[in-house]
Amino acid sequence: MQALVKSGTLLTIGKSVNLLPIYGLKVGNGPLKVLIWSQMHGNESTTTRAILHILEDFKAGKALEILDQLSIFIIPQLNPDGSKVYTRYNANHVDLNRDAVDQSQPESVALKAVFDEFKPDFCFNLHGQRTIFAAGKKGSPSTLSFLSPAADSQRLITPERLKAMQIIVAINNNLGTSLTNQIGRYEDTFNINCVGDLFTSLGAATILFEAGHYQMDYDRDITLRYTCKSIMTALNVIAKEDYLLFTADEYHKIPENRKEYVDIIIRGVTITDGDQTLINQSLALQYEEVLNNNSILFQPKCVTYGQNLGLIGHQTLSISDLNIHDSIRFKVGKTIKIF
Repeated sequence: MQALVKSGTLLTIGKSVNLLPIYGLKVGNGPLKVLIWSQMHGNESTTTRAILHILEDFKAGKALEILDQLSIFIIPQLNPDGSKVYTRYNANHVDLNRDAVDQSQPESVALKAVFDEFKPDFCFNLHGQRTIFAAGKKGSPSTLSFLSPAADSQRLITPERLKAMQIIVAINNNLGTSLTNQIGRYEDTFNINCVGDLFTSLGAATILFEAGHYQMDYDRDITLRYTCKSIMTALNVIAKEDYLLFTADEYHKIPENRKEYVDIIIRGVTITDGDQTLINQSLALQYEEVLNNNSILFQPKCVTYGQNLGLIGHQTLSISDLNIHDSIRFKVGKTIKIF
């Protein structure tokens, strides 16, 4: 069988449910091996953009010293079917990040085959996260988030987990001055069906990267810049082994992500809900990203309302600011009206 991993050649490592090619590319010839995959979830494209930027930099001759120390295998888009219709799932409506053990989908099989053949020392699992997360309780928006996945249900700090933690600390230290209080950490509940948990258990130091939200940067261009920097920082500290200077304690000091934000809060709203009329309410709206003619539309969707929501809005408006004269219908489990 033809090898799945070759240097400097764009390969087809598998096909999706709808028979679209899944591509892989190996760059560098160093002794340390890094496997990177992006867009396991088809509607999380910021990290794919980051990978393409980094490949352009390598092509332009930038940071080539990294490639003397590292062999990097990149899968830019693991879920082409999901990407085509801009959805989290693959064409069989399966979350590929919950298919690590079952291997029920061709995309999962392709990733695991590369892992088995390439035998990486390090893995970067690249994702995008919603705008709802804060770096700590009532913290600033999480522009970047990370996780060193557990390798077992006891969540022990194995040697591989420690390496991932140390690399994340290096990223946090490098970017933390420009992203003050905007880097978060996910909690580490163990799930062997998640790819990161499985790969950590199999002996690869695995890092979950999450490209999040920078204030009012819905095109994610600023987030893209920081995502590129975080990936390059990780590659640099692996190549130089600088990450060994850091500790697990420093990792656990990174604030844990919390669901604190909505996109818009509208205050001073009068709501009719059933036979009740509620005055001076706050209405929380979250954007739903919808693909339309190869563009993403941000459609506001009502998620909750009340006088004291306990949520932070990326934007906060008064109903009078909107100059609304006609009733507008939203739905929170049931239809409500705003006047």
